[in-house]
Amino acid sequence: MAKPGKKGVRRIIDATGYSFRGLAAAWQHEAAFRQELMLALVAIPAACWLAQNKYELLWLLLPLFLLVMAELTNSAIEAVVDRIGQEHHELSGRAKDIGSALVFVCLVLLGVIWSVVLLPIPF
Repeated sequence: MAKPGKKGVRRIIDATGYSFRGLAAAWQHEAAFRQELMLALVAIPAACWLAQNKYELLWLLLPLFLLVMAELTNSAIEAVVDRIGQEHHELSGRAKDIGSALVFVCLVLLGVIWSVVLLPIPF
């Protein structure tokens, strides 16, 4: 018989703890995560200052959060691949490359959105 999972507030509290452990692990073990989080911590106040309305602010903040999410995903993929083994395997390399591509696409998106919102581009 399957053991019943946690429910209610206890599950929410535990899940929050796991999330903070994940953030701490990413901070401790992933230089790219630290760099992108520092970028976000500088860019968030800049976005608040530069945005002319709440919609511009949301557009400036969205890609920053997506970038951090992408880096967390990439770090998780790398950790799982490395857990399986350190020897080179085509699929392992492909998984890591695709995770890296996810982060790159988010960086491009960030640049595009910030450019469109902040530069006087006539449409």
